[in-house]
Amino acid sequence: MSDFVKDLMAELKAKNPAEPEFHQAVEEVVESLALVLERHPEYRAAKIIERIVEPERVIMFRVPWLDDQGEVQVNRGFRIEMNSAIGPYKGGLRFHPSVNLGILKFLAFEQVFKNSLTTLPMGGGKGGSDFDPKGKSDNEVMRFCQSFMSELFRHIGPNTDVPAGDIGVGGREIGFLFGQYKKLRNEFTGVLTGKGLNWGGSLIRPEATGYGAVYFAAEMLSTRNETLEGKTCLVSGSGNVAQYTVEKILDLGGKAVTLSDSSGYIYDEAGIDREKLEFVKELKNVRRGRIKEYAEEFKSAVYTPADPSLDYNPLWNHKADCAFPSATQNEINGKDAQNLLNNGVYVVSEGANMPTTLEGVKIFLDKGILYGPGKAANAGGVAVSGLEMSQNSLRLSWTREEVDNRLHHIMKSIHKTCVEHADRFGTPGNYVNGANIGGFLKVADAMLDQGLV
Repeated sequence: MSDFVKDLMAELKAKNPAEPEFHQAVEEVVESLALVLERHPEYRAAKIIERIVEPERVIMFRVPWLDDQGEVQVNRGFRIEMNSAIGPYKGGLRFHPSVNLGILKFLAFEQVFKNSLTTLPMGGGKGGSDFDPKGKSDNEVMRFCQSFMSELFRHIGPNTDVPAGDIGVGGREIGFLFGQYKKLRNEFTGVLTGKGLNWGGSLIRPEATGYGAVYFAAEMLSTRNETLEGKTCLVSGSGNVAQYTVEKILDLGGKAVTLSDSSGYIYDEAGIDREKLEFVKELKNVRRGRIKEYAEEFKSAVYTPADPSLDYNPLWNHKADCAFPSATQNEINGKDAQNLLNNGVYVVSEGANMPTTLEGVKIFLDKGILYGPGKAANAGGVAVSGLEMSQNSLRLSWTREEVDNRLHHIMKSIHKTCVEHADRFGTPGNYVNGANIGGFLKVADAMLDQGLV
């Protein structure tokens, strides 16, 4: 079977050159699926893997817009519609200078399995642009979003493809995108998720990814008869996911001591309490400032600027019990993984997408720690997006408690799926195999049922 994986990866790399993140995502999944393909030759005969790694559709377009100086700017827009076997394409839009085809294909590929795990009927997709909203005025962001949607609107819809937010796309951007879609289509439908509460959004949606990652960590701990009470936690990032990860850690009795952004990170040994968290929310969501201001405000914190010359991230080199990588892909390399273990960390729950390199993942799995991969641990965000779609279809709005209860139930269900499939295929406790296999089987069976399309 390893020959099959080698041959598949060689062909994938030849067909998709210069897309290392996509290669990495596929390799991690396919290595897990080798266990399944040995028992189920029907998947090999139908070339399910070869079909699942190929997007159903890739849309790429130019996005011209005017800045505040009246200068013409041109960005590139993308939408990867990866797989619709179990529902309409679903996945975020990312606005960040690092966005390219390979990164979006990796995200769309991961999304297929993540959405399958949520138990909701959603396929996988992802999109975005190399536009950077950082430092832009509201009017510039609006003009960009309107230009972006003027092309994207042809390819999406409530029963076709339902984008959401991601890095660089928050409530402001979703509002501008939705407004333009509504104008162009002349219809008010649940085409985007992450909408404002007073025009079709869902309670708990902003909190969902962070809350879900903490719920997943709590489920993993419960397998050892432990809770988050009194645990020290390292959290990276300082956006939506990181903020609500810290909030839920506090709810469950834990203590978060780090946050970061692209300029550096803060370490607050006293812990980030609710007052400090409110400061971070105002800093990041309203003033759009940098995390070093936290250390200027709270003297218990130490700020360390980012140093690109280092081959490790010092944020992961502090004494702790749990780690919640919530910033971006590949932020934990092999050295970081070893530093986490050396500092006593035995729970890692990924709030970001693929934040750990293949080398780091191997170190976690070899050590047998509680390691929740992103496609399982951070599925809470897209799960509540799915609940927002349901509420839009029903023209209903559920209460905060109702949505939070459904989210908690979904995260428990994802954890159970991971545990059961890891056991069933002879790798108990391996959440990577459990998540990959559990997510794959549902999609693969749907593809078999629907014929060669």
